[in-house]
Formats: sequence, C-alpha cells, structure tokens
Amino acid sequence: MEKRVGSNLYTFELLRALDKLKAARKHEWMVYLKRKPLSDMPAERGGWRYRVIGPGKLWTRWRLPLDLWLHRPQPEVFFSPGHYTPRWCPMRLVCSVMDLGYLRFPDQFRREDLMQLTSWTAESIKKATCILAISKSTKREIEEKYPEAVGKVVVTHLGYDRELFDREVARRDVERVREKYRLSGDYVVFVSTLKPSKNIEGLLSAWAQVVGEFPKYKLVVCGKKGWMWEGIWGRVKDLSLEKKVIFTGYVAEGDLPGMLAGARAQVLVSFWEGFGKTIPESMAVGTLVVASNVGSLPEVVDKAGILVDPYKTESIVAGLVKMLGMGKREYNKLVQKGYAQAEKFDWEKTAKKTLRVVELVGREGGERRDE
Repeated sequence: MEKRVGSNLYTFELLRALDKLKAARKHEWMVYLKRKPLSDMPAERGGWRYRVIGPGKLWTRWRLPLDLWLHRPQPEVFFSPGHYTPRWCPMRLVCSVMDLGYLRFPDQFRREDLMQLTSWTAESIKKATCILAISKSTKREIEEKYPEAVGKVVVTHLGYDRELFDREVARRDVERVREKYRLSGDYVVFVSTLKPSKNIEGLLSAWAQVVGEFPKYKLVVCGKKGWMWEGIWGRVKDLSLEKKVIFTGYVAEGDLPGMLAGARAQVLVSFWEGFGKTIPESMAVGTLVVASNVGSLPEVVDKAGILVDPYKTESIVAGLVKMLGMGKREYNKLVQKGYAQAEKFDWEKTAKKTLRVVELVGREGGERRDE
C-alpha cells in the first residue's frame, strides 16, 4: 500500500468517502492525475473517471491548466484537495488548505520550499471561490494572513478510518505489531513525519527527565524522515537516550491501530498543527493523548487529553509525568472522554460538507455562508 501522509492521505480518504456518497452520484467526477491510479483508489464507473495527463514536472503550472482549457467537456468546478492549484483555471475553483506553518516558522523550511509555499498558496487563495480549512484554527489563520479570504473559508474537519481504528480490532493487533517492530515493555508513542515543526528535539529533552522518574517506559518514534531531520539523531546521543528511544521509521497504516492501542499514550507536542489526525485515531482505540496547547490541537483534543506548552520543557515533562502517574480510574475516565471526542470526526461528514460546498460554488458562483 502507498505510504500516504499529510495532504496525500487527506485526498485519498476524501475521494473514497465522496465515491461512497449517494448524493455525489448525481454528478460527473473527473479525477486528474499525473500517473495511473493505484489499486486501492475507487474504481472507475459511470460518473467517476480518471484522467491521467503528463509529464509530471511543473504539473500544476502548465500541464494541468492546458488540459483544463482545451479538453472538452470542461468541469463546472475544479476542486483541488490542497493549496497548489492550476496556475490558470477557466472554471470556478475550490481548494483546501491544511495549515500555514511556513509563515509562522519560516526558518524551519528550506529557502526554495518556503518561496514556493508562500507564492503558490497566496495565488491559490486569491483565485479560489471557496477555501476549505481542516480546522477552525487554520480558518482563523488564513483570514488573518489573507484578508481577501474573509468570507470564503469553510471548516471541514478531517476524519479517521472507523473500520481500521476500532478499539476491538486494535487490541487484537497489539501483539502482532509489537513483534513486527520489536517492541517490549511499556511505551509512549509519537507518530508523525520527522521535521522541525514537530518539536521532536524538545520532546527528547523532556523525555530525558521523564525516564528518571519512570524508567520502565520507552519512547517509540514512528515516522518517515522529513526535511532538516538530522539533528534528532544527534540529540538522542547527546542526552544518552539510546536505550530509551526507539525509531521505527514509517509505520504502515494497517499497523498503526495496534501501535497506538499498545501505548500508554500518544504524545504530539508540535509547535503548530493544522489538525493532528492521529489524535482522534488514538482516542478511537482507547489511548490517551498528550498534545500541544497551540494551533488546532486544543480544538481536536478538547477536554479528552492533557495539553502542554510545546515551548517549555517543564510543561511537557509535567504533562507526561501526570499521564504516566495517573491512577487507573482517572485514566479510564479520560479514555472514555476520548471515545466520545473521536466520534466528532468522520470522513463521511467531511465528504458531505465538501460536496455541499462544491455544489453551491457550481450553482451560485460561490456565495455561501459557513456553518
């Protein structure tokens, strides 16, 4: 299976959910791709087609716009499940924005990446008839940074795979995952791409103090290497944590429920998150979360987890110590709150709201009110 993360996973899950919606079947859908669809994508049918156009280089800059202008029939609305949209788009445009972390933390991005993110996203927001934000936090940030977006932004929260992240399925899978990734004993898990915005070095600094009080626990770091990841390995050595931190690399989606369910808690102390999709996934399998009190995370966690200040090591330490030292009754009470909170996030709901936005943009040219 494809290793999808971030906006790629969002796109995949949203397409699957749209394909299943009865209300969506009254429309004709054309999915534009650089290469043939993978086998796990929705199958072609009447009303659902794939159009593969290449080459892939500068695809949204010239190749896709050229096809949108010249090929017939033309779509009434073009929906981009990301903030890189066709440079020239002859029809009404809807786009999605995950977050604007590159504006808040420009020093955490390579210069060429930052320039592209800044210019292409601004261009997309200006052109779009409507913008989908994956959290209220992201909506506020878009409207603050781009005044022309005010009145055009709709919040569509992410969901999670309810068949995969089920408490019973996850529990049955714990031992298999432990064996596969060679995990023994108790652990706290981090799941995300390894990059500066995730504050992994800050987490390691806190973990060095936590294991002094809770020596039986290990920190399991799951995720593929992102940009500027090299300092993380050096930090582990500097703090003498080689025996207290395990790096698994990317964890397959099918293994993630068991990985989360086997943990005492998931910890995500990012400096900023557009949503934090693994938070409801953890809650759904009955695992407590310790998360940052910034960005979208308080919105996603609500009162079903422990919030900490990612900029203060002592706050991260206090949150982890509180969680690890929590009695069974208190822990289970918080887990129950997590089950209830996870119910709010559903790909079907996301797809239905996305469909309503696209229909309204196509019907009325984009005059709409957020819900």
